[in-house]
Amino acid sequence: MTLLSVPPQTRRSTAGAAPLAPAARLLPALAAVYRAQLTRAKVARIPLLFVATFQSVGILVMMRGVVDAGQTSAARSVVAGASVLVVAFVALNLLAQYFGKLRATGGLDHYATLPVPAASVVLGAAAAYASFTLPGTLVTAGIGAVMFGLPLGQLWVLLAVVPLAGAALSGLGAACGLLAPRQEIATMLGQLGMSAALLLGVLPVDHLPQPVLWLRDLLPSTYGVEAFARTFAPDPDWGMVLADLGVCAGVGVVSLALATWAYRRAVAR
Repeated sequence: MTLLSVPPQTRRSTAGAAPLAPAARLLPALAAVYRAQLTRAKVARIPLLFVATFQSVGILVMMRGVVDAGQTSAARSVVAGASVLVVAFVALNLLAQYFGKLRATGGLDHYATLPVPAASVVLGAAAAYASFTLPGTLVTAGIGAVMFGLPLGQLWVLLAVVPLAGAALSGLGAACGLLAPRQEIATMLGQLGMSAALLLGVLPVDHLPQPVLWLRDLLPSTYGVEAFARTFAPDPDWGMVLADLGVCAGVGVVSLALATWAYRRAVAR
């Protein structure tokens, strides 16, 4: 059938039909989800920052009674571990609870109806939660450095440590929340992950047995802790700092890819 054989009314309707809108691209969709999540979480921002920071500062005070300021290596580990713990509290613990709640209450159905890539949902939520951690991390690191007599000149490294360690932990937290069969299990996994970051990141390495050190090497936040701890040295080994940050970045890519797959799986069920 040629166009000339089609009735005039049909030809006009076909010619005037609007084309389908193009699929949303990753970066614009990511920005939209990030802004939406950031706006939604503003109400809880101050309590969130207070709890995460107060917890880490409390751990610094407790460890000050165990580690002397003269124990330089141990003091660096304690301050760096307590600082990165702020990231673990938000990115791992709270994000696992958030996605676990979305999955249990059917909240994922809302995102499933949006024309956005799955990766943008996971990355947008992870970035919004991780954005709250930088002020608390800087405050914790500053208090810890003064408390243990460490230099303050390299705190700018946290501008790299927080997003890279946050990406790795956010991916794991989102995956735990999306893969857990029940909301309670997602909450438990988030708590266990944060406890692991606390015990394996804050305690000085010299005090840990070898099997625990192997477990420590498997935790993504360990490399953020190591990178930050190295900067407290009088002459930091920047090559090793970059290597540790590179591990964080690599684990972050893998964990966020796992969380994206878990999101697609949860939505398809």
